[in-house]
This record gives sequence, C-alpha cells and structure tokens, in this order.
Amino acid sequence: MSTVLSVSGSPSATSRTARLLRHLDARLTAEGHHVVPLDVRTLPPEALLGADFGHPAIVEATELFAQADGIIVGTPVYKAAYSGLLKSLLDLLPQYALRDKTVLPLATGGSTAHVLAIDYALRPVLSSMGAGHIVQGWFVLDRHLAVREDGSLTVDPAAREGLNQVLHQFSGALGGSPLLSVAG
Repeated sequence: MSTVLSVSGSPSATSRTARLLRHLDARLTAEGHHVVPLDVRTLPPEALLGADFGHPAIVEATELFAQADGIIVGTPVYKAAYSGLLKSLLDLLPQYALRDKTVLPLATGGSTAHVLAIDYALRPVLSSMGAGHIVQGWFVLDRHLAVREDGSLTVDPAAREGLNQVLHQFSGALGGSPLLSVAG
C-alpha cells in the first residue's frame, strides 16, 4: 500500500488534533498503509524559528515529505487560520514539496466560526506547494473529541460520518479500500 505522512501542527503535548491524527493513523494502518507520524512540536524550535534549512531534523522532516505518497495535515485553528507552528515547518520545505502527493487537510477548533480556515487559509498553501490532489478537508469541533482516561480518543458520531467520508476519499485516492471507517 501507500506511505502516509501524518503531520500534526499543534503546539500542545495534549492536543486533540494530534490525538485525532493518531486515531486516523490506526485506521489507515489497519488497512495496510504505512503511516509515519510527525508532530511538528517535537522539531527543534531554534531550527523552525531560525529558518535553518540545513538542520538535521529539518532535513529529515523534508525527506519524510518526499517519501510519502499521501500526507494528512492536521492543525488546530487559531484566529481563523492554521497554527503558526505548522506554518513555520511549511515555510522550510521546498516550494514543491507536495508535488504529486495526495493531501488530506484536517482542522480542529472550538467554534464552527473557524470551519472555513481549511479552504481559505490552509488549502491555498497546500496547493501552492504543488499538491497533486487535495481531497475534501474536514473540520472537527473540539467538543466532538473526548479523551479517555487511557489516553485513547472517542469521536462523537456527529463528527464520525464526515471523517469517514474524507478518510474514504483519501484512502481511495491512494488506492486503498473504500470500506475504511473511523471507529468511535
């Protein structure tokens, strides 16, 4: 199957965005995809903020993008846009780092007022980076993601159907099974 890079642009160690991505990673892995998680917050801040293209961690992250067939980009929405942390990484990647890649943009936030952040903030950047196919993105309200005591995630049925749809599109574009679904 395909190699999927799953990128969390959340600065928080207890991020619902990252937990959602890891939840989706498990679904894609169960289908046979090779999933590589990347939490941007684990990259050296001095490399990100200093635009150190040659830093070994940035070089390694760039190689992960190059090796992936598909990329999931997840971000919390702050002030109607994707996270500055995610932007700092995207700025360090080559101009066409997403060339011929299938990309699934996802966002989380506290209010439906931020739902257009995917289409008006994130999608244009992904497109400018040469994404071959950007599947329909999806926005999930924070209140639809509950963290269990064991750290696992429960996705509210209100969000699950939409996530299933975009995950089907993404996996299908990568040559995966149309039966993939997000569990509760």
